[in-house]
Amino acid sequence: MNYRDPGKDLTSAFMSLQRQSLLHPRPPELNGAESARQTRPANTDAQIGRRIGRLVMRRVCVPELDQMFSDIAETFNVQQQHYESMARHICNLQQHCNCTHNDNLAISECVRMIREEHMAKYMVSLKMKGYDFSLCVVPVGSKGESEEEPLSPRLRLAQDELKGMSESAKATMSKGTALQELIGWLLRSKDQMAEQVKMAAATYQEQGRLNKNLEENMKEVRRAKELSLKYRQQAEEVFTEAAQITGTSL
Repeated sequence: MNYRDPGKDLTSAFMSLQRQSLLHPRPPELNGAESARQTRPANTDAQIGRRIGRLVMRRVCVPELDQMFSDIAETFNVQQQHYESMARHICNLQQHCNCTHNDNLAISECVRMIREEHMAKYMVSLKMKGYDFSLCVVPVGSKGESEEEPLSPRLRLAQDELKGMSESAKATMSKGTALQELIGWLLRSKDQMAEQVKMAAATYQEQGRLNKNLEENMKEVRRAKELSLKYRQQAEEVFTEAAQITGTSL
């Protein structure tokens, strides 16, 4: 799949703030004076985005800063999608194994129940290599020479959920590193950014509007920092538990 990796963009932005803006024009409600007014209709893209947890940035009319805010929002939103996917796979697996009474993201009980349910026909175990884990299923008494019968739908579903869980947890962690690096830089550079925004404003009224947009963006950045760390921590807990199940050292 060919697509732009926001993590690479973050690294480039962090190394040089002088590059040209690559942003596409935003919808009208996110540009101009309307973006800072309190009388905007409630049902806007920005407010809907924030209500469902997505990061939505406002323009500050400094191309390099607008690009960095855009990169942060895109990377965070992708990380959030991976985190939500991970949580969905965990929930599906717990429901599949009838262990939904467990409120945390534990998978140990699910793997145990899968193993016990199929022990008469299969040797079921969790295998882990690096930051990838999967459910290994071997027919009892099989030497790998005869043609094996297809796995039952329940067992294949468990395999698919664990595979998806591993992939999404890994992606959740990978998106967090570059994101936290740039967020840290932005939080330390508020005064510098305020000066850049001031110089970009043509009028005093516009300066007030852009400063308000900058403040709102920084609130979003701080929210992203907190949530991103939470997402990464929970993804790490999934891998830690998988490592404990398999006896693997991370």
